[in-house]
Amino acid sequence: MFIQTLPHENEDRMKFLPGRQVLVSGSILFEDEKEGRARSPLAARLFDIPGVRTVELGEDYVTIVKRTDDEHKTLWIQLKPMVLAAIMDHYMSGMPVLNGDQQVASASYSEDDQKIVDSIVELIDTRVQPQLREDGGDVAFKSFDPTEGVVVLEMDSSGLSTPAFGTQIKIENTLKHHVPDIHRVRFERMVEEETAVATDRPGLQTEEADQIRVLLETRINPAIAAHGGYITLIDIKDNTAFVEMAGGCQGCGMADATLKQGVEVEIKSAVPVIERVLDVTDHAGGANPYYVGY
Repeated sequence: MFIQTLPHENEDRMKFLPGRQVLVSGSILFEDEKEGRARSPLAARLFDIPGVRTVELGEDYVTIVKRTDDEHKTLWIQLKPMVLAAIMDHYMSGMPVLNGDQQVASASYSEDDQKIVDSIVELIDTRVQPQLREDGGDVAFKSFDPTEGVVVLEMDSSGLSTPAFGTQIKIENTLKHHVPDIHRVRFERMVEEETAVATDRPGLQTEEADQIRVLLETRINPAIAAHGGYITLIDIKDNTAFVEMAGGCQGCGMADATLKQGVEVEIKSAVPVIERVLDVTDHAGGANPYYVGY
């Protein structure tokens, strides 16, 4: 059983993802230790750990807030292994997450499906997550539907230096390559992300920019993903949208045709105020163009 951990902006809080369902729906916050012990065997185990102040149970996570008073002040390097052990012991025991009538079914995967989940989580922990964190993002396993072969990942792309869509393509290809049971990967936001907008590009703060970004993410980028490419909106100024091509589109001999006959037509149709779409890509720097030409 692999349990992932996600640090929080609040250094006293940490989220633990056991890779299986905790609650069927909703969440329960136990701020009172007595209530937690009375209602939840899992919370009781966690409150047995010195330094645990509150326990929150969600659909697929357990969040711990540690105590910071002088008497019980504990570092995560000390607390984290004990929390991991408590969660693992709980699932090994077969006890419910909640007691009596309050119990919300705690589902688990079959033995074969759990092996697939373990492989996915290990792959994320050892290959995907380290690379993504190095680039300023983060990702965590949320669930796996063995019937449809669909993996759901939580992703934080707010700090990425490259467009999120291209990163998602790489992650999906990596998972599919190593775990053949995966047919599709769906991404959800790990945290509420705010798009950082440079002060010298007010065009990105407009309604038109939002419409173009939605169009890129839902229609245009999925279409060119087959060629390993993706397009990012760079700015809007004087009714002109400036875009940048990356991946297989950067340096591709068909990039101009893709822009003029496809991308520009789609954008101008969806956002009539846009009169032109200009490509600001450094195509000479393309490392892996899809079509080189003659």
